[in-house]
Amino acid sequence: MRKSIILVSFLLSVLVAQAQQYATRTETVLTDGWQFSRDKQVWEDVSVPHDWAIAGPFDKKWDLQRVAIIQNGEREASEKTGRSGALPWIGDGHYRKNIVIDESRWGRDDVHAELVFDGAMAEPTVFVNGQKAGYWAYGYNTFRVDITPYLQKGQPAAERNLKLEVDLKNMEESSRWYPGAGIYRPVTLVITPKTHIDDWSIYFRCNGMNRGKTVVEAEAKAVSGREDMAGMFVLKAPDGSIAAKAEGLRLGEDGLFHATFSLENAKMWSPETPYLYTLTASIADANGNVIDSKNIKTGIRTVRVSRDKGFQLNGVTRKFKGVCLHHDLGPLGTAINKAALIRQIKALKGMGCDAIRTAHNMPSQWQMEICDSLGMMVMAESFDMWIYPKCKNGYARFFHEWADRDITNLVLANRNHPSIVMWSIGNEIPEQGSDEGRLISTRLQGLCHALDPSRPVTQGLDRAEAALGSGVAQAMDVAGFNYRVHKYKKNLEKLPQGFLLGSETASTVSSRGVYQFPVVTEAADNPASNLHKIHYNGQCTSYDVQFCSWSNLPDDDWRWQDDYDWVIGEFVWTGYDYLGEPSPYDGYWPSRSSYFGIFDLAGLPKDRYYLYRSKWNDEEHTIHLLPHWSWGRSKKDKNNRIGEVTPVYCYTDYPCAELFVNGKSQGKREKLNAGNDMPKDGEGRLDRYRIRWNEVKYEPGELKVVVYDGQGKKAGEQVVRTAGKPSQLKLDVWTQQSDGSNTPTLYADGQDLAFITVSLTDKQGTLIPDADDQLAFEVTGAGSFEAVCNGDATSLESFVKPTMKLFSGQLVMVVRSSKEAGTIKVKVTDKNRKLSKTVSIPTKRA
Repeated sequence: MRKSIILVSFLLSVLVAQAQQYATRTETVLTDGWQFSRDKQVWEDVSVPHDWAIAGPFDKKWDLQRVAIIQNGEREASEKTGRSGALPWIGDGHYRKNIVIDESRWGRDDVHAELVFDGAMAEPTVFVNGQKAGYWAYGYNTFRVDITPYLQKGQPAAERNLKLEVDLKNMEESSRWYPGAGIYRPVTLVITPKTHIDDWSIYFRCNGMNRGKTVVEAEAKAVSGREDMAGMFVLKAPDGSIAAKAEGLRLGEDGLFHATFSLENAKMWSPETPYLYTLTASIADANGNVIDSKNIKTGIRTVRVSRDKGFQLNGVTRKFKGVCLHHDLGPLGTAINKAALIRQIKALKGMGCDAIRTAHNMPSQWQMEICDSLGMMVMAESFDMWIYPKCKNGYARFFHEWADRDITNLVLANRNHPSIVMWSIGNEIPEQGSDEGRLISTRLQGLCHALDPSRPVTQGLDRAEAALGSGVAQAMDVAGFNYRVHKYKKNLEKLPQGFLLGSETASTVSSRGVYQFPVVTEAADNPASNLHKIHYNGQCTSYDVQFCSWSNLPDDDWRWQDDYDWVIGEFVWTGYDYLGEPSPYDGYWPSRSSYFGIFDLAGLPKDRYYLYRSKWNDEEHTIHLLPHWSWGRSKKDKNNRIGEVTPVYCYTDYPCAELFVNGKSQGKREKLNAGNDMPKDGEGRLDRYRIRWNEVKYEPGELKVVVYDGQGKKAGEQVVRTAGKPSQLKLDVWTQQSDGSNTPTLYADGQDLAFITVSLTDKQGTLIPDADDQLAFEVTGAGSFEAVCNGDATSLESFVKPTMKLFSGQLVMVVRSSKEAGTIKVKVTDKNRKLSKTVSIPTKRA
């Protein structure tokens, strides 16, 4: 009996020892301990993600381009002073970091290690211990570097670390917008057993319905697997319960294993219900000991496009209410940050937006994870050019050698994100009108299908006749057209798909809080325009009536979407203002950022936000009046408009409204209904989606609108008052934990951010809409000052210095938490008016 016990104990100890012999998977985001230099002589301590150029200074000499922008219809070259943001992103940059490796990892034949770079701008070359370990050409793409060979045997314990160096090179005229500079996305160290799950081999997808059940399929690959090993999948539902499980899965010769599950009552992912499942892929040895496991968050949903049903998510036809987003985060530059991304996506969803297009580049993993969890569909884009260069040193230098590799990484790294519903292989590609363009389109689309047959593929086409003549548009799963809505019907006649997408729409331009008179609907880049003749000052009107010669107004897009089922939605250019491309002020200095955004560069909503909200938000009503009503209390006041015509617009989802000025009715107006008598162009076309009073004469006091529902019953009202004397600063704090009821709180992780909107108001809280006071900021306690932005596209003030002028009465300052829990105290001072305001933000352990 005793011998039996000893034998069993021995066998158990062997099994335990065998189970423990495998290296444990670790995934470490390398945030701290980096150093940065421009010349490898002077180094500074930084954390990653990092954008070395965002600190400035602004200067027109940075990447000064003299070009003709063909996409904008230009034929003669001219000086473009702020085309790529007027920040010092050009040149070389260098990063270094020592990575301490646990002693148990060194010198083992069964350990695998790799670095995952989510993006580094640009042309990153990676060195480990002085030896070149990897390189990637495209600054926007995710790539992996195998560093297993550098876990060397025989080194003293004190030397058992990796000396990581990353060299970057940014060339002039390599971008049409601000690309940023540096390791601007996270770097992750992944250490696994030699036999391990290849993270990018995991593929989870929904194959539809069968006999009332949802059919899903999972596959993964075991690297260095053997025949006596087995794969396993465990799928956990959003509530943590096990929804499906498959064990003992046989490995193929290539190490692949897969399983199919039929699920009852599956929780389907959508923007309205962003349910996420957890899939665990594992590999086990012959004794059942788990060698390696990898968990991913994913979702269950179906995507389909067809002539009869258009775009369908989970079998339900819907139209995209989308926006295009560039990758910079305003005053933070391109350095990716989760809190900033959450703020963006939540604000867009509050408007009713349900999709983004990552224009014109590969997305970050953090951004996609947030879109998964918050419920935002994504068109994941890849390139802005192929062979023909839109700018002298752009991606065309790399296309032949790198395009397939870049598409492969894009799809493999992102195909488990349920938020991604479509791939885009390019934007306004010059080759779209050629046979060569058709062949490239077919090849890249085929590559996407081979790696991921579950999603359609598109590209943004800006020359409809050329793309239809070459067959490029017909070759795509989804024919995407940028602008020129008046060509939609003719486009459709040549499309076998039977539908089309507004892959880039509107490009309406405006500056928050700026109103220009007279109010004229016009192409603002036309030298004969009202803007050029009267108001050429670096600002655009917030009446939302200005666009570019190649673009249009929101109202024009909506007419086509509402009247024709075969238009499957839109992606508005753009959700947020971004650094660079200051159309219609391409040659006007100091304009250095865009005017296209629905939100400004600081993330504050423009009036246009409420126009889109009135159309897109189906859950909450919208009532918004413009302009402000502070045009002077006497004729001696600045910007006095007493007695002058000052048109008033109401953006609302209600069909009817009545306007009052100091109690006197200006008339009840209704939106025009669609029909044959609906104006297709000119001023009248605006009255289908806006309610306007164009003959109102300004007098100080109170502006009030009363809205009525479809039955003629009063449904709500809004009041706008003339501001009094400036008397107080108002601070509104946003954090990712803000829910409207709790005190905004930050995580004490050194990465979390608070966004504080600062407004100058009168004693009743009415905004001083033309205030441009210089403010100063002081941050003490458990955090630090990070950045500030006022949304003025012509401001040359630094984002990273704790002072800035208000623009249209407001700005946004950003505060970063430290790693110590406590309280952050923020003080804002207006020295000239002797005003100050303080707010406290508690921080807590994550």
